[in-house]
Amino acid sequence: MRVLVLGAGLQGTACAFDLLNTASVTRVILADVQITAIPPFLQKAAAAAGDRFEQIVLDVRDADAVRAAFAHCDAVLSAIPYYFNGALARLAVECGVHFTDLGGNTAIVQEQKQLDAAARAKGISVVPDTGLAPGMVNVLAQHGIEQFDTVESVKLYVGGLPQEPEPPLGYQIAYSIEGMVDYYTTPSLVVRDGQPTTVTALSELETVPFAAPVGELEAFHTAGGLSTMVYRYAGKIPVMEYKTLRYPGHAAIMRSIRELGLLDTTPVDVKGQSIVPRDVFVKVAGDRLRKGKPDLVALRVVVTGVKDGTRQSRAWEVVDRYDATHGVSAMMRTTGYTLSITGQLQASGAIAPGVHTPDECIPAARYIAMLAERGIIVREL
Repeated sequence: MRVLVLGAGLQGTACAFDLLNTASVTRVILADVQITAIPPFLQKAAAAAGDRFEQIVLDVRDADAVRAAFAHCDAVLSAIPYYFNGALARLAVECGVHFTDLGGNTAIVQEQKQLDAAARAKGISVVPDTGLAPGMVNVLAQHGIEQFDTVESVKLYVGGLPQEPEPPLGYQIAYSIEGMVDYYTTPSLVVRDGQPTTVTALSELETVPFAAPVGELEAFHTAGGLSTMVYRYAGKIPVMEYKTLRYPGHAAIMRSIRELGLLDTTPVDVKGQSIVPRDVFVKVAGDRLRKGKPDLVALRVVVTGVKDGTRQSRAWEVVDRYDATHGVSAMMRTTGYTLSITGQLQASGAIAPGVHTPDECIPAARYIAMLAERGIIVREL
């Protein structure tokens, strides 16, 4: 199995590391617009892998170069910004190679869905939205839905957190502060009374208890986690929602920052200079929140419904922590490794040809087992 990983950032290098630790993967090609130093954990794995690992320069805006790179692999795994994934999926279908990405933008996923017939004709699969959220949490949600005869509600909770919270936000950047600001300012799409609707980000605060040492976390609405499940289950499930988990007090501070206009994108005049408040916040807060300390990922899926005439709730949970042995963060493990797992499932034939989101196509039992092999444990409560 020859795999091309697009993007040599946090998630791409974690994905490549996982692939190199998989015996069935005969070659891993890590591509980016320029070759830069890879992190120590991947350096060690690459040295041990010998000619199984290669780094190449690839500008994904160059369609001819992309076609040439795709021609030498069985699967393409995209860990680059979401706005490239629509065009890359089209090229993957054209070249007849499996394609998966971390998604994060529902409009682009819907665009990729239009490639379904062409992908089937080529005998390959395209699986967008296959990171943590959307991604892992959606696979577990679908797994939960399938345990019931009828479903009343599906509630998803995910958070990337420092193991030791520090004031004022109890938070450190796990991926991108720009992404965090987007989630805190964009309306969240949910299902209420069986219909898609929007609610305000950072709203409807609730407490979600986890075992010590994590303890009680707060949960609030943010955009993106449900992705296309909102439309898939509209009219079928009365309530579906996704909330982000943070340490208590985070949402109140971020709401105040937002209400003061510090996340606005409209320029203001500051001493004769045109300044975008959000740009200032991203720069100043981003620098202070990039702490790089040991992190954890907390995830919970709660499904309520009726089984054999009895109303009940069932829940599944993941609490994953920084891998100190290899120096791989929990966010990289739960995002980069899941990208790797999906690509391997595609290349092995476990996913049918066509364009599918993870909840539509990933075999949950096998997926959960593959996570467990990597020490990421899904536990039913």
